[in-house]
Amino acid sequence: MSSKQKSSYKPRILAFVCNWTGFSAEDLARSGKFNGISSIKVVRVTCSGSVSPALILDAFNAGNDGVIICGCESSKCHYITGNVKAEERVEKTMKILKFLGIPPERVKLERISPSEKDKFIDIFNEFSNNLISLGPLKSLN
Repeated sequence: MSSKQKSSYKPRILAFVCNWTGFSAEDLARSGKFNGISSIKVVRVTCSGSVSPALILDAFNAGNDGVIICGCESSKCHYITGNVKAEERVEKTMKILKFLGIPPERVKLERISPSEKDKFIDIFNEFSNNLISLGPLKSLN
């Protein structure tokens, strides 16, 4: 991908955000505070631990360039161990992606508190910039 193409490329990101931490991400996405770097769609889920490898692969199949999962901070999970389950599922997904020849860096798990709006912005902008360096994801079909 040429530098001109990279500068105009806006990765499509699907964000699965925990119901208990996702308010900030949704608000930021709706208000356009992600600097227009990416096309970010936010899906609120009951718990980050409910995001299965199949759901992440479906997100890529639907044309997204990256998937980010935002869950509760380590000791503050509303469902006690949901964020641990999310970590296990993301690790499993990364192994599947490697097997499929897809860079595992296209999936990111973050633990964050709902009050950290600036951190949300930094996380999404950094993830978007990483995806820009990887370039568009080739179709899984």
